[in-house]
Amino acid sequence: MAVVLTELLDPAATAVVTCECQQGVLGADAVFPALAAAAAQAGLVGNVARLCAAARALGVPVVHCTAERRADGRGANTNARLFAAAARAATPFDPALHPGIGADPARDFVLPRLHGLGPFQDTGLSSLLRNLGATTLVVTGVSLNVALLELTLGAVDAGLQVVIPADAVAGTPPAYAEAVLAHTLALVATLSSTHEVIGALHAQDTPGRDGRDS
Repeated sequence: MAVVLTELLDPAATAVVTCECQQGVLGADAVFPALAAAAAQAGLVGNVARLCAAARALGVPVVHCTAERRADGRGANTNARLFAAAARAATPFDPALHPGIGADPARDFVLPRLHGLGPFQDTGLSSLLRNLGATTLVVTGVSLNVALLELTLGAVDAGLQVVIPADAVAGTPPAYAEAVLAHTLALVATLSSTHEVIGALHAQDTPGRDGRDS
């Protein structure tokens, strides 16, 4: 595993992507409380924060993909039960990034979406990654039920490598999330952990990268 990760995670060609790590999804007033509880149980926010901090220290781009919904609902999909549930939510769909992930507004990228099941299509993510020179994505966030599937499969279809730290993603119920990782995403992505990903990135780091000295 470590050898594979070291080959994949060149800081010059890697980007960390967070998916829906926002207040309306992971915060106290989450639209889907069971998902927020599963993420909290997994320690997702803290692990995403560690990955993002390590990435910035090595000059690796961090991209936050968020979901938004207008108060009047215009522009949002209405063709699935998931969208109907979001529309009926008692609390607003807050797009603000969760403070626990420690986003850096001066350095990170934020790509919101108003419609769709995931962030890979029609958000500019593909073009941004290409312009950044990223060929490997470290995918984090929620959920393994829907959005992370769209993100991972879209990235693989686009010819990108995907690494998924299993302790930095979540879905509900947790047993189903584990099954998705083992029986679907393991077929198309490299499964790892936050600790292993950070270690592999550091192993590839070279003096002077991003303006740092040895």
